[in-house]
Amino acid sequence: MNESMAFRAPMRSHESGLDDAAAVERAVEIGVCGIGGRLDPAPATLGEATRRTDAVYGERVARRLERFASVSTGVFVWTRDAHAFLWLGRVTGAWRYDAAPEASDVDLVHVRDCTWLAEPVPYDEAPPSVHVTFARGGRNWQRIRPPDAAAISAEIWRRREGETA
Repeated sequence: MNESMAFRAPMRSHESGLDDAAAVERAVEIGVCGIGGRLDPAPATLGEATRRTDAVYGERVARRLERFASVSTGVFVWTRDAHAFLWLGRVTGAWRYDAAPEASDVDLVHVRDCTWLAEPVPYDEAPPSVHVTFARGGRNWQRIRPPDAAAISAEIWRRREGETA
């Protein structure tokens, strides 16, 4: 498992008017992390998804999809729910397209399996760089660059091992 990186996974659609809170709630509940970019019909492969994302949403969104799909299994991910609680997870699976109507409803369709801790991480325990990254806002999957993010995330994970959702 890769403990050298941490990512911000806001799990929000690039489309306005969707319930961002529902996307995070669904992700934690079913054990995924993901990004938006609905495609109809559902793509069968990552290559197809990337090509069609480029055609529909543009090159920048297609590159984000590629970055999301390429991170190593085991990296830490952080997200924030509707109450601003921070959730820590670890990527456990490869990219797939979730064609379920519930995934489309919240536009969280490009997903990877993710194991989330059973409870949110208290604000004061999260790495400072996680707070800084969320304070910048945005809807993008992005790496949290300061090395403390991965190290502190790994320590939190170890302390809470076995408390997974």
